[in-house]
Amino acid sequence: MSTGWRERITDAATGLFRHAPDPLADTLEHPGDPGLFGPGSVTWGLMSDPAAFVGGIRALLVQAAHPEVAAGVGDHSVYRKDPLGRLSRTAAYVSATTYGALPEVDRALAAVRYAHRPVSGTSHRGITYDAGDPGMGAWVHNSLVDSFLTARRTYGPTPVSDADADAYVAEQVRLGERLGISPLPDTAAELSAWLAGHPSVAPSPAADEAIAFLAGSGLPTATRFAYRRLFAAAVVTIPPRLQEAIGARPRLGARSSGRAVVAVLRSAMGNSPAWAAALERCGEPRPPGLRFRNAPGTTQ
Repeated sequence: MSTGWRERITDAATGLFRHAPDPLADTLEHPGDPGLFGPGSVTWGLMSDPAAFVGGIRALLVQAAHPEVAAGVGDHSVYRKDPLGRLSRTAAYVSATTYGALPEVDRALAAVRYAHRPVSGTSHRGITYDAGDPGMGAWVHNSLVDSFLTARRTYGPTPVSDADADAYVAEQVRLGERLGISPLPDTAAELSAWLAGHPSVAPSPAADEAIAFLAGSGLPTATRFAYRRLFAAAVVTIPPRLQEAIGARPRLGARSSGRAVVAVLRSAMGNSPAWAAALERCGEPRPPGLRFRNAPGTTQ
């Protein structure tokens, strides 16, 4: 097989996220700034693997299990008209808050606060929602943290110890505090238990619509095959109570096929170029034995 397959897969995968500006385009102009986490953090290494693709899908699925969060997305998001733009902006937020210098982190948070300002209304069950509510913000943030950790532990190339899992969750509390949200569980077990047992979880029409969209029927044929396996890989890691709320049933073999797709992505794409750029910004070398597709001095 020619080496061109790596470029084709990388272009297909990264093309989904090119519909928003690169949030780290100027990150090297902040030399020495470690951002929220820094080179010694668990966060930087954990988030660098393509297992994060599964984590991102899983987070959106889990978020839909909260009817008021799902209603806020359904009533105010442009995901139906501009799905790749919405996806790209979410990915840019995660990249900026994970690997950005502090000015880039704060810029990403300011953009989120601005976008959430008009998001309020009433869900199908007559409960009001407001995106500025700390509890709703906590559901969204905690879903992201738990999902990226779960995906990395399930589909990553190496095990994640309990100590590193707890360290990652504790590091992410810093971001939650900067967002002004609560509660913020600070261990992996407390985080997963908080999500799985949350009293607001329930089915909703907004969730049904979101899940149908997230299933990926509108994607190009070439991308749809791999995406549907990543989607199934995400579903199978979600706690049963949340699966029931969103009407998603785990498929047999989803874990093994998910591992296969993530392994292909890992072989093609290597580790996150954002991690490499953040390390360079901090004057740190790239870890030996890993492959990054961006040259020194570049962010992508």
